[in-house]
Amino acid sequence: MATPNELTAMRRAIAISAQGLGTTSPNPPVGCVILDRDGVPVGEGYHLRKGDHHAEVNALTAAGERAEGGTAVVTLEPCNHHGRTPPCRQALIDAKVSRVLMAVMDPTSRGEGGAAVLEQAGIEVERGVLEQEALLVLGPWLHSLRTGRPHITWAYTARADEDDQDVKDLRRMYDLVIRRDGTIEEGVPGGHGEDAFRVPCGPLGKESANAALSLAESGARSVLIEGSENEAAVVLADLVDRVIIDVPSTPPSSVPTSASGLLPDGFRLENAGAFGLRTRLVARRVGSRDH
Repeated sequence: MATPNELTAMRRAIAISAQGLGTTSPNPPVGCVILDRDGVPVGEGYHLRKGDHHAEVNALTAAGERAEGGTAVVTLEPCNHHGRTPPCRQALIDAKVSRVLMAVMDPTSRGEGGAAVLEQAGIEVERGVLEQEALLVLGPWLHSLRTGRPHITWAYTARADEDDQDVKDLRRMYDLVIRRDGTIEEGVPGGHGEDAFRVPCGPLGKESANAALSLAESGARSVLIEGSENEAAVVLADLVDRVIIDVPSTPPSSVPTSASGLLPDGFRLENAGAFGLRTRLVARRVGSRDH
């Protein structure tokens, strides 16, 4: 069982993993915290983009020799293959950690899997630690692996004088953003680096399967469609997984107005809260899941 310190470390790892959203794809956004022998945090790191060091290596670098005999707390099973970087399970073995906690198992793991190799090296492994919380960040990446297309969010403001700026705070969390005029751009301009990601050229067209394929071939795992009057939302209507709607706030006492059409058909409200001078509604397609 995970100790209170380890659970705190996992929540910290989940929090910092989100800093990789919008830049890590096609790789997953992962976070890692290293605890020393006494359970004290001595290093942390996250994966920023493909080709850069993974979360475990960044955290081990920060921890240095203090990692020996300690615990690695990581949001995704350490990788078990040589790619642009060496396998993270070997970095953990070489650092002589005694214990590894992971939240989510990696469906892309090669061979026996990183967890199995760690155990063979005599390292104690615990799986599924705060898995559901880690899926808040890793869910869209896993969804993309399962479906073969990016996880798609449609965000707009429920008012006639809508402006793209109303949802600009969301852009940095997505690989690609489709603007109201059909322009497609990176959520973080230049954030994915070179040779790892391609922004689709030109409009997506009017056929959903081809549009989804074009987005998937870019390397994107997550896509944001901006604005209620966006042709992409029509083309990809059956593939939208989540909607985010900003609703203008009303006085504490006011005459109610019709709420019909506030959510698209087939979506269920999952969260509602104040966001500046608006209320932000988040809804998921009925029957869908992010992972």
